[in-house]
Amino acid sequence: MPPTVIDLRRADDPRDVVHRAVQMLAEGRCVGFPTETDYVAAASVRDAEAVARLGALVQPRPDEPLLSLALKSADEALDWSPRLPPVGRRLTRRCWPGPVAALVPDDDPDGLGRRVPEPARERIVAAGRLRLRVPGHIMVAESLRMHAGPLALAEPLLDGQTVVTAADLIARAGDALALVIDDGRARYAQPATTIAVEPSGVRVVHPGIVSADTLRRLSSLMVLFVCTGNTCRSPMAEALFRQLAAEWLGCAADEIEERGLVVTSAGLAAWAGAKASAGALEAMAEIGADLSGHESQPVTETLVRQADLIWTMTASHRAALLAQFPEAGGRVAMLAPDRQDVSDPIGGPVSTYRACAGQIRGHLLARLATLSQELPGLDPGGTTWG
Repeated sequence: MPPTVIDLRRADDPRDVVHRAVQMLAEGRCVGFPTETDYVAAASVRDAEAVARLGALVQPRPDEPLLSLALKSADEALDWSPRLPPVGRRLTRRCWPGPVAALVPDDDPDGLGRRVPEPARERIVAAGRLRLRVPGHIMVAESLRMHAGPLALAEPLLDGQTVVTAADLIARAGDALALVIDDGRARYAQPATTIAVEPSGVRVVHPGIVSADTLRRLSSLMVLFVCTGNTCRSPMAEALFRQLAAEWLGCAADEIEERGLVVTSAGLAAWAGAKASAGALEAMAEIGADLSGHESQPVTETLVRQADLIWTMTASHRAALLAQFPEAGGRVAMLAPDRQDVSDPIGGPVSTYRACAGQIRGHLLARLATLSQELPGLDPGGTTWG
């Protein structure tokens, strides 16, 4: 029997389409969904028979799972791959939702993959790895939100090409599907990029819409320093950290981004575009750091989401950040390892700024000593690209 086709562009209420798709998934049936890159066939990973039907739609690749798992968000990646290396955590947080699939380790007995029924597990695990996706299309996102558990995805090919329309999906997989949601040609109409996240770094396994250069930038470690106005303490911390990190990495301060390290600063009560204070300018100039081009910026949701380490100058800064962005809890800490506030030099003589800079430098040295152990993905040779 051919599948029911719903044209999403003509639907009176897309929520009704979601409800219908979720109901069919709960009944053990397969549903065709649009994503930003292609059209996929989906089934509940809890239903081994439905997963088996999906598996028949794709050609096996050596040492790769037949099927992908679609998750609600990047936060769920650690539920499935608890030992995901830091560089993998950075990439998934920055790329998802989006057109990237990640082959990740299935090497932890506490990972949710161990709870999948064995017949289904055989199709979502291969060579000790899972393939995870968080598609960016609203239909997949809303269906996952309402469905209990993740979805298994088949990404079939038609005549060796990515399936980018509902008609192509029906031509390839129609007999296996109960419902197909048609949203026109896929936005990118190109394959998702598949990466493998490994202890030594990341490599591109199957090229796609997201280039290796873009992924290399997105895999960088981002450190964010936070104070109040972003004109004194946090800009000095940023400048000092650039100097120290350059020494550690064996490069010039303006080359650290090429080595995978992004450093910035912001203020909880900052106005955009303010210059660094005169005292900060002078204190930094004395040690060869130029703050003349600094422009303040406020803390934003985007900055917080992108940052891997957020170091605040005081306990009150940390508390304010966590109150506004509780999801960043594991990435926010006071700069001082002993949790002592960095004194605010605003309004004081340049000697006060020098003392503040010395205090910050001492804390940074303590942090830098442990940074490579905490985040080995930062090592210059730690990220490989194929």
